[in-house]
Amino acid sequence: MSLASRLALVTGGGTGIGRAVCQQLAREGASVAVAGNNLSDCEETVSTIRAESGSFDASFHPVEVDVSDSHQVSRLFSSIASKFTGGPQLSAVVNAAGITRDKNLLKMTEQAYDEVIKINLKGTFLVSQAAARLMVEHSVTNGSIVNIASITGKLGNFGQANYSASKGGVMSMTLTFARELGRHGIRCNAILPGFISTQMTDAIPEPVREQIKQFVSLGRFGRPEEVAELVAFLASDRSSYITGSLIDINGGLSY
Repeated sequence: MSLASRLALVTGGGTGIGRAVCQQLAREGASVAVAGNNLSDCEETVSTIRAESGSFDASFHPVEVDVSDSHQVSRLFSSIASKFTGGPQLSAVVNAAGITRDKNLLKMTEQAYDEVIKINLKGTFLVSQAAARLMVEHSVTNGSIVNIASITGKLGNFGQANYSASKGGVMSMTLTFARELGRHGIRCNAILPGFISTQMTDAIPEPVREQIKQFVSLGRFGRPEEVAELVAFLASDRSSYITGSLIDINGGLSY
């Protein structure tokens, strides 16, 4: 298992892509801190991992956090350190926490804009900064930060000025992180999913979903598990010479 004896943190781990990532990292041998804004969702993710593995050991830790709050992020890392005392150092971080507040430009409120930027962009910054500081402090030389961005950060999308801006920011931030952290042996990459079957895309009306599929070469929405496979690769040493990459996973989406 490529992630055996590794400790990973996944934000947004309670649902969707984040949950699938937690499950895949666990399959590959990692201990996983499952973080999210709803503790019961994170506990459910841990339950699914334990049910699949048949193991009820202490390798999986659900924890509630608002990633846009620096004090809560600090407590998150303290909780992880306490839970995994004597175990492996944190060496893989996946920023999958994200929200949408969709409205077109003429109707979007300032609050809706701010909420998305705070969680999607500021949250990624705060968690990455805290993780990078910890990795450098403990001389972790095989660290990996994987940010879940979006194809909308590159192409834009109707009604998503806030979301597209936040994900475009995550992409640019990823490139900067890679430049700054490479000297410490820490890699940073971003994944740009297209339309993936999650709670977010389930809210899209079915006629619109069918229209979208016409622009996808594979003719379907992706599965969270397909994104999780790529995340696990980037988190592991199998991708040891990949950093500063923005990787599309969208089934051949073209507008």
